[in-house]
Amino acid sequence: MKTRLFAWIDERTGAEAIIKSQLTEYPVPKNLNYMWNFGSLALLVLVLQILTGVFLAMYYKPSAALTMGGYTVAFDSVERIMRDVNFGWLIRYMHAVGASAFFVVVYMHIGRGLYYGSYKGPRELLWIIGVVILLIMQGAAFFGYLLPWGQMSFWGATVITNLFGALPVLGEYLQQLLRGGFAVGDPTLNRFFSLHYLFPLLLAAIVGGHVHALHVVHSNNPEGIDVHSDAERINFHPYYTVKDAFGVGIFLTLYCYVIFFNPQMGGYFIEVDNYVPANNLQTPPHIAPVWYLTPWYTILRSFESKLLGVLMMGASLAILFLLPFLDRSKVRSARYRPVFKQMVILFFVCVIVLGYCGHSAPTPTLKLVGQIATTYYFLFFFALLILPKFEKTKPVPDHI
Repeated sequence: MKTRLFAWIDERTGAEAIIKSQLTEYPVPKNLNYMWNFGSLALLVLVLQILTGVFLAMYYKPSAALTMGGYTVAFDSVERIMRDVNFGWLIRYMHAVGASAFFVVVYMHIGRGLYYGSYKGPRELLWIIGVVILLIMQGAAFFGYLLPWGQMSFWGATVITNLFGALPVLGEYLQQLLRGGFAVGDPTLNRFFSLHYLFPLLLAAIVGGHVHALHVVHSNNPEGIDVHSDAERINFHPYYTVKDAFGVGIFLTLYCYVIFFNPQMGGYFIEVDNYVPANNLQTPPHIAPVWYLTPWYTILRSFESKLLGVLMMGASLAILFLLPFLDRSKVRSARYRPVFKQMVILFFVCVIVLGYCGHSAPTPTLKLVGQIATTYYFLFFFALLILPKFEKTKPVPDHI
């Protein structure tokens, strides 16, 4: 910021004041642990996803028409990216593995916020914006899942779009609007490609709002108390930029290992059935979404009624918006809430169990386990209403 060029830019934009107030000299609680790294990691992965997605879009062709080899144009274009485009395999694996990495860091980010009470006032709007980001991520992931036009892509899209038909009155209309016809086909592929390209750009804009909201109310901390003294704060740079850089190094090591040595992760990151061209006359024995959507898929199939399953799946996401208003405890951090701490740890286990049940082939035992986990998922939120009446919290310190 000492060059003549930057001085010329600063005179016309005020860039130096913005950089200092929002980054280098931005005050942050001095006791943040490594769980706070996942926010910056999520931003890093978002940038990687947008960049790799732009390069893939240069070669991908969203068409279900058949080629001379008997494959669809979309499936053939993905294979061409993998085999013929220089480093196309690397870009595609970065994008596919990056999708899973994105959800890993975002789920960890949400879990940290839940454990330390970062959804409580004055950060309610910050939490709500975060839930909106999660929903857009899930939508973008679902739309992108169809694009290879493999067996699991085609039938996964068929199952999910069928859910809209269960809604009363507008269900059939919404289903046809999403598909572009009466069945999943070429119009569906074009719609999903457009939305998959649009959603990350929309996501980037909302993430900007999320960061702005964070800088207005400032970061929470592991103690869950407000910081008022300058002695309890430090500048973001160089203290947390170095800490975040270390976290980035660990993340990129794992990220590169998966890309180069095990990009499919046993079928969790890339389904083996997706290497088989879509065939509307041959249904796979087990249809399941990618791992990061399976908890909600388990909630969906835990009910005999399709309509009730769709409503409860929607409710399981909608209730996240209400969390700041359901928890009335004056103590934020689970460190000082012994009952809440046990409840939230059990909630994390419950979500993992829901994910496992959704990814596995349905059996009577797994269905029962999924129903029990679904019940606790909802009980957790409603139990927060009465928890402050009997929970004895530990003394909260006055300073961090």
